[in-house]
Amino acid sequence: MAGCFLELWKIQVYTPPMHHRPISHYCFHHFLLLSLGLVLGSSGLRAVDTATPESGEAAVSANPADEKRIENSVVKIFSTKRYPDVFRPWTKQPPQEVTGSGVVIEGRRILTNSHVVLYASQVQVQASQSGDKISATVVANSPEIDLAVLELDDDSFFDTHAPLVRTSTLPEVKDTVMAYGFPTGGSSLSITKGIVSRIEFTPYIFPVSGLRIQIDAAINPGNSGGPAIVGDEMIGLAFSHLDKAQNIGYIIPNEEIELFLQDIADGKYDGKYGMFNEIQNLQNPALREYLKLDKGTEGVVLSKINTHDSAYPLHQWDVLTSIGGSAIDNEGMVKLSPTLRVQLSYMIQKTVRDGTVQVSIMRNGQEQQIDVPVTLDWPMLFTDLKGNYPSYFVFGPLVLSTVTTQMFGGFDRNGQNVLTVSGSPIIGRRSEPPAFPDEQLVVVPAPFFPHKLAKGYWPHNGRVIKSINGVTVRNLKHAVEILRDAKDEFIVIEFTDVGIEKIVFPRQEAVAATESILEDNDVRSQGSPDTLEVWHHKSRE
Repeated sequence: MAGCFLELWKIQVYTPPMHHRPISHYCFHHFLLLSLGLVLGSSGLRAVDTATPESGEAAVSANPADEKRIENSVVKIFSTKRYPDVFRPWTKQPPQEVTGSGVVIEGRRILTNSHVVLYASQVQVQASQSGDKISATVVANSPEIDLAVLELDDDSFFDTHAPLVRTSTLPEVKDTVMAYGFPTGGSSLSITKGIVSRIEFTPYIFPVSGLRIQIDAAINPGNSGGPAIVGDEMIGLAFSHLDKAQNIGYIIPNEEIELFLQDIADGKYDGKYGMFNEIQNLQNPALREYLKLDKGTEGVVLSKINTHDSAYPLHQWDVLTSIGGSAIDNEGMVKLSPTLRVQLSYMIQKTVRDGTVQVSIMRNGQEQQIDVPVTLDWPMLFTDLKGNYPSYFVFGPLVLSTVTTQMFGGFDRNGQNVLTVSGSPIIGRRSEPPAFPDEQLVVVPAPFFPHKLAKGYWPHNGRVIKSINGVTVRNLKHAVEILRDAKDEFIVIEFTDVGIEKIVFPRQEAVAATESILEDNDVRSQGSPDTLEVWHHKSRE
């Protein structure tokens, strides 16, 4: 595991060309996360919505009845989407029309990719060879694992469109696979043929990881959410292709789909379990000697425990030798079959019981069996919007918001260089957990609105607020509280960045000017619902 290969950070920027979903990756040398995000990193993945398709070999089922049944279960999805504008959080980006694919599943529902319907204000479904579109509602959505479930306004659709059968086993490498969907380049159902190339356990959207099947059947924009078929059964759902590569597409396998459907059975998505500790391999002879390991001992060493809970059973320098009953090799892999080897984190989702996973460790030369608690989330200072819109608050000409993964991904290279020079925590703390439970970085996302109150100040967009009237800001709601409760004549705002001027506003004048500033700039609301609740709280006391 030498080198830099942890995909610790996956950032979705909501200004994608051709409706693609770009995913950026940030690697940290010798830093490996024992979690559902522990895998060898890969770069350049793009989920696919619309673009110019590549040609693929047409495939036809050997059994016409099976082919007809499969085609009857595949649908085209039309979404009208309004992505957030993280640098203008009071508004949304212009509507975008996106198409994708879906498949009928049990329970009179449609399964598709999250990115096909994420931020959709309108969703419609059309069957193959049909001239009608049926309105749909997104009833479950997981951007992390890229799956979503739709229900149709006209339930009678399912009387003539049966669910597709899903196999309960993983395919074999070299199995012939056919990808069904509605890629751009035409309006009718497309079928492409290839083979299963590899199966891995890999990151989706941090901190969630899962199994991923690679195929060489052409998957193009618009295929997203369509089924992949081996024989006459579905093996998974198409969701992405490797950018700037030929015939490398990816499938979410049925195992991940089943976990998702089980999770949402109670009406909400909780996520996937993980252990969030840092590990390193055991290939270095000096490290093995330091740990007093014999030649027959294989596993990985815990280099850091990411919890302050004194009751946590694992310790730094413990050597993990097995998880869920499966032996771990010196690269942190477990063998599932003679031809399939995956990252050890896969065993968490296979063996978790009542929130714990059994591991074997070597500690001080002694082997022990330990039940280790696992969790559904690893808190990070930069949170993901997960389909929500960013929070914000307007005070005079100033806009406040919070740093999210989407905002960080939106800074171009030059912007990141400027932040690095100024010592901004947006750069310095991008991989850190919060220092306390409700910590957020409160940022000025946009230049000042035009007004005489901002005269002489440089634009402060991208700068993180340290304090307001001498009170250290904990999070956005806290910043609104400070502004709401202030009694001083002036509001003094100080920033964390080095060399950035302080801002001083006359308090009463800034409050009085806010309404006209909103009106002049077509801002419909002074803040998002969560911040307005704080701002107006006094009037209800």
